Amino acid sequence: MYHTWMRYFTPSPVHHRLGLVCLGVGLQHGTLPAVGPRTLDHHVALVISAGRGWYAGPDGRRRAVTAPALLWLVPGVPHHYGADPETGWDESFADFTGPATDTYTELGYIEPDRPLVPLADAAAARAAIGRIARAARRGNPLLEVETSAAVHELLVVLRRARADTDADGEPVLQALARDAFLPLSVAEHAARRGMTPAELRTAVRRGAGCSPKDYLLGIRLGRAKELLTATELPVAAVARRVGYDDPAYFSRLFTRRVGTAPIRFRDRQSRTVPGGWSTQIPDPDKPPRVGGSGP
Repeated sequence: MYHTWMRYFTPSPVHHRLGLVCLGVGLQHGTLPAVGPRTLDHHVALVISAGRGWYAGPDGRRRAVTAPALLWLVPGVPHHYGADPETGWDESFADFTGPATDTYTELGYIEPDRPLVPLADAAAARAAIGRIARAARRGNPLLEVETSAAVHELLVVLRRARADTDADGEPVLQALARDAFLPLSVAEHAARRGMTPAELRTAVRRGAGCSPKDYLLGIRLGRAKELLTATELPVAAVARRVGYDDPAYFSRLFTRRVGTAPIRFRDRQSRTVPGGWSTQIPDPDKPPRVGGSGP
C-alpha cells in the first residue's frame, strides 16, 4: 500500500537560461514499487525521510539505504532502487536540469560519484521540496521561475543537511581531526562546528562508526605513538602535544587503551625497528634501499 503525488512539466527554452529548471516534483510514502533499472537524461534529488530500502548503481550491487538519506540520480548513470517491503519509506524528490548543474557539481553540491549520501536530518530538505510542490500548482503564472529558484534553495539545503558536514559545509571528520589536539570537550567541538552534541554524534557515527570521543581519542593516541616512536620527547611533552595537560592521566589512558605504558611502548618500538627512525623525508629521486647504504 502506498500513496503518491507528483507533477511534471516542461519549461520553455527561455526558462532554461535561468541555469536550473525544475522538471518535476513528487512526494510518496509506503511500500512503493521498485524503480528501474533505468537511465535518466536529467538530475533527480531523492530524499528518504523515513524507512529503509536499497540502491543499486551501474555495478548492480545493492547498498542499504536508511533514512535520513539522499539519493543522487544523475544523467547517463544506470540505477535501480526500492523501499523495503516490510517498512516502506517516505520519499520526496525534485527532477531538474540546466547548465548550472555543472557548476553545482564542481562546487560539490551535487555528487555524481557519491549517489548515496547520509543526512543528519531530512526535515529541511523535505520542506524545500514542499515549497517546490506548492510553486508547481496548476495555473501558477510564475511556476517555472518559482520552481527554478526553489531548486537552487534545495541544493543549498541538501549541502547543509549532509551528515558528514558541519554548519559551514566543512567535513566533520576532517574538522575534528584538525582540532583533535585542542583541550576541548565533545560539546565544545560541537559548538565550534555549529552543531548540537547530538548532531555531532550522529555525524561521526555515520562517518566513522564510533562516538566523537572515541574518534578523537584514536587520533590522539595514534599521534602519541608516532611521537613516542620517532622522537625523544619526554612522555610529559608527548602528552601536551596531543592535548593532555596531566601526564599521569595521559599515561593511565594510554596504558588502558594501548595495553602498555608509554615508556614501555617506546622501548619496545626502539628494539623492533632496526636502524631507528628518521625525521627526514626521503628524496624521491634517491629513495632509501634495504640492504645498502645508498648512493
